[in-house]
Amino acid sequence: METKTRPAASRAVSELRDQLPTSAIQSKKLRQLDGYVGFANLPNQVYRKAVKKGFEFTLMVAGESGLGKSTLINSMFLTDIYSVEHPGPSARIKKTVNVDTNNVLLQENGVNLSLTIVDTPGFGDAVDNSDCWDPVIQYVESQYENFLDAETRVNRIVLPDTRVHACVYFIAPSGHGLKPLDVEFMQRLHDKVNIIPVIAKSDTMTPEEVARFKKQILNQIVQSRIKIYEFPESETDEDNEKHENRKMKDRVPFAIVGSNTIIENGDGKKVRGRKYPWGIVDIENLDQCDFIPLRNMLIRTNLQDLKQVTNDVHYENYRCRKLAGVAGGSVDKIPNRNPMAQIEEERREHCNKLLKMEKEMEEVFERKVREKKQKLSDSENDLEKRHKESKEKLEQQKRELENKMLAFEQEKAAWEQAHHVTIDELKRLSMESLDGGKKKKGGALSGVSFRMGR
Repeated sequence: METKTRPAASRAVSELRDQLPTSAIQSKKLRQLDGYVGFANLPNQVYRKAVKKGFEFTLMVAGESGLGKSTLINSMFLTDIYSVEHPGPSARIKKTVNVDTNNVLLQENGVNLSLTIVDTPGFGDAVDNSDCWDPVIQYVESQYENFLDAETRVNRIVLPDTRVHACVYFIAPSGHGLKPLDVEFMQRLHDKVNIIPVIAKSDTMTPEEVARFKKQILNQIVQSRIKIYEFPESETDEDNEKHENRKMKDRVPFAIVGSNTIIENGDGKKVRGRKYPWGIVDIENLDQCDFIPLRNMLIRTNLQDLKQVTNDVHYENYRCRKLAGVAGGSVDKIPNRNPMAQIEEERREHCNKLLKMEKEMEEVFERKVREKKQKLSDSENDLEKRHKESKEKLEQQKRELENKMLAFEQEKAAWEQAHHVTIDELKRLSMESLDGGKKKKGGALSGVSFRMGR
């Protein structure tokens, strides 16, 4: 029998208790047992099974190239997820937005985590970034579609959970608020995935500029009605932990700095940071950046909540929309309506749908007929134009030949007049010379020049 108390087991008990209706707990009388039965070991069973199975987490990183996305991921998980064999998105920059995944298996204190990093090389780097978020949306929804397909099969199959549980969106440290691309991207994705905005490379700004930039970003998020991930309140009863949790939440959007280098600071202590001519940036120092709050809130405290919100909110919304579309689109049916009235309503909806489809088909048919007529008309005009050009070309050639023939006749007449002999007489004399065989070649015409032309 295990007597050791685990924090995870205690949380599991709290979750099981929270799932029960309050009225059901209050209406039942609590009975104490006279001895040990064994169901108190249920949290330990859940703990052992969960550890044996391992955990899955999918993290998306999005933002413009050169903001330190791969460096931050390596810093957060203290390992080289992006290495020489699999470089970061900036090293794999593409002309168009593409979605790439990198899966690694991590282990910490006997707990296995299958981590999938989803990045978008090429995002925001084009001159025209219209619809550059479409590949990201398609990827997120395709993972929901795969999960829904596995759930709705007759013979269900167990698929790894590849749904995107969180999206860390990197904001360029411009100091001038969110760009239109940032606003549009988060508006398109906020109802499909948990968005966590971060200010990249915050060491390029002063603390006053960071505070002002954060306030400006939060105001734009509220004005644009963007729903970012709300970190939950601490479930502990300790006031100090609740206070620390609230302080961490107040740092959103997190101003972060990433580094994979261990350096020695002025006190001789080895820290993870960056060295500049003016000093050293310790990324784990709360006074210098929000790297530790981001890692604690994302991984240590709320990783399971991110997965739960993804499943209970974003996936369920997608599932509801998908199934409602398959069923006919009306999701707000009245459950207690008269069946005959319901059938009549569905019949009317079906008739309206058929009329709409018929109208759309007629419009498509008419449009295709117009396009075909226009194509035939263009082809006819083209043929007429080509025929006219060919005819004009032939007429031109005919006129040129007639002019050449006229010039030849004039030249022939001038030559005959100049030499007092005609071409026909020359032909006759030549034939007589050949037939007789007695005269030398050209003897009969020794005094005649045969030069023709000018």
